[in-house]
Amino acid sequence: MKTGQTNFPKSSRPVRVVALGGGTGLSVVLRGLKEHVARRKKERVQRPIADLAAVVTVTDDGGSSGRLRREYRILPPGDIRNCMVALSKDEHLLGQLFQYRFPTGRGLAGHSFGNLFLTALTNVTGDFPEAVRVSSQVLAIRGRIFPSTAQNVTLEAELEDGKIVAGETNISKSRKRVRRVRLVPRRVRPVPEVLQAIREADLILVGPGSLYTSIIPNLLVEQVTETIAHSRAACIYIANLMTQPGETDNYSVADHVRAIYEHTREGLFDFVVINRTPVTKRLLQRYEAQGAKPVNPSLKELARMGLSYVTADLLHQDGVIRHEQSRLTKLLLDEFIKRHASR
Repeated sequence: MKTGQTNFPKSSRPVRVVALGGGTGLSVVLRGLKEHVARRKKERVQRPIADLAAVVTVTDDGGSSGRLRREYRILPPGDIRNCMVALSKDEHLLGQLFQYRFPTGRGLAGHSFGNLFLTALTNVTGDFPEAVRVSSQVLAIRGRIFPSTAQNVTLEAELEDGKIVAGETNISKSRKRVRRVRLVPRRVRPVPEVLQAIREADLILVGPGSLYTSIIPNLLVEQVTETIAHSRAACIYIANLMTQPGETDNYSVADHVRAIYEHTREGLFDFVVINRTPVTKRLLQRYEAQGAKPVNPSLKELARMGLSYVTADLLHQDGVIRHEQSRLTKLLLDEFIKRHASR
């Protein structure tokens, strides 16, 4: 836990929240919290979140994002597109348009409309973060979205056998334990608005998401970790539900936290949010056949590390395992956001 700070600084105003991640995990968090973000116009009902800022990793090199990245030398748009749709005012209209994926067509097959839109806007504006800002206006999102860096970076991993693997897709496919990951180039400039959002935040959320390919890359961007560590905000790690084959085999929640600390610094988190609902036997067998298991909560180990934790029934298991959006949102609101706002 960060020293010399109270868990929740006293305030009578709604809180400012920053969420870091990538992939589908960050989208679940954003989609749940967006309904509680204050509108710019005066409203009758006071909402507990004054500002919601998403910081998204930009190391994806697979699928449509990877193709556009290689052909147009832009940052991968896929994770940012998903976050924009998650925060959009109308996911059933423009959101569906941005997620539409072309099924056929030479050069078009496999691309989503949102990825192409972001690519075109980047070429028009000459700046990827500006393209994200303009796209966010089109979708009327309830919050702000920033890439963690505007530089074209590659993720590189050192595996347990000493082999070096380059590229997020290759790392995920390696099926060998990851010893360490790093960005190439090593010294990467953050988007200035990211550091500003962290400095102004009351609450910082990290995760859920792939440990080595979604969570840690954001924290490797220069100054991001240090800014979090010196911020007044409480920093919450939302633990993953399942291990990821090849990345986190047999990892407990404590192992996830230790891996983050080894790449960043000790004591980055104040709290950990952990699921306590068991997986059904039928679904457990299906996931175990793919090499994935429920993440061990390791509560005693977390306590020995000096970490506070909150457990709750957060599991949604309708064919696939993921965080139950409404319950996760309620926990974040009740345990952290509303409690802070009332102080």
